Amino acid sequence: MDLLCEERVSPGSEGAAVSAPAPRAAAADPVLLRRRVLDNLLRTEERYAVTANYFGTLQTDITPHMRRLVADWMLEVCEDQSCQEEVFPLAISYLDRFLSICTVGKSQLQLLGTACLLLASKLREPGSRGLPAELLVFYTANSVTLADLCSWELLVLSKLKWDVAGVTAHDFLPLLLSRLPLRDLVNTEMVQRHAQTFIALAARDYEFTLHSASTLASCSIAAALRGLGLDGHLSRLHELTGIDLDCLQTCLEQVEEMVQNMIEERVVSVPNGQAREATEWTPPPTQNKAHNNAATPTDVRDVHF
Repeated sequence: MDLLCEERVSPGSEGAAVSAPAPRAAAADPVLLRRRVLDNLLRTEERYAVTANYFGTLQTDITPHMRRLVADWMLEVCEDQSCQEEVFPLAISYLDRFLSICTVGKSQLQLLGTACLLLASKLREPGSRGLPAELLVFYTANSVTLADLCSWELLVLSKLKWDVAGVTAHDFLPLLLSRLPLRDLVNTEMVQRHAQTFIALAARDYEFTLHSASTLASCSIAAALRGLGLDGHLSRLHELTGIDLDCLQTCLEQVEEMVQNMIEERVVSVPNGQAREATEWTPPPTQNKAHNNAATPTDVRDVHF
């Protein structure tokens, strides 16, 4: 019996290692859009909700502004590394759940955020595309060590009782969009992308923490539809989720106000009448890491996180 290798090698690639193909995410499964999945998420989301204001009670050394700075930095890391949309909201969920049960000092807040990013990327990135711990240390401008990051990863896991498969607003988007009368009216993929953006922006602000994941998802969809000149379908979203209509209206107004404020902050008028984009953060690192600072926000470095 002859054992033959019929592998074809392209010209010029002899002796070179063949790189493995990039891991691909699983295709959409229509079974996951059934009503029982939505009902299960609605029942489960309460387990991962932060229902109390932990600032001023448990957290006396950090402020909502500090949380916003770290959240902005976490979002920038996710954008720079092209992470899945679910990674950032899940990491913020870990952050808030941890802060609601454990006291954290100013010097530990960015370390906590880094550990949450590490965990969320491991859970939501396909295959082996999770954010490497060494890269996250680099993004902090080496203000944390690899040993500290590994220790805090275990600390976060233990405090969250290893219950890290949390429910986020992203999980509700396809379930709700598939049940709205949007056929032939709008591209639902575009609506979902807009809603994902609103969810990411809302995750940076502590005031949205007290809204449930389903409430934020519903209002992000409604805001995206209204932004495209369509009806927000709040009544239908109320029927699907059972959330009080007044609560949905309040959250929707907050989302739309947040988006409007973001638009106004993006463009800053200058004396000569021109406009420029507002920039608050240092640029992300380039490929040559040896000659560049990390993308840590300047304000965060100033308080020695």
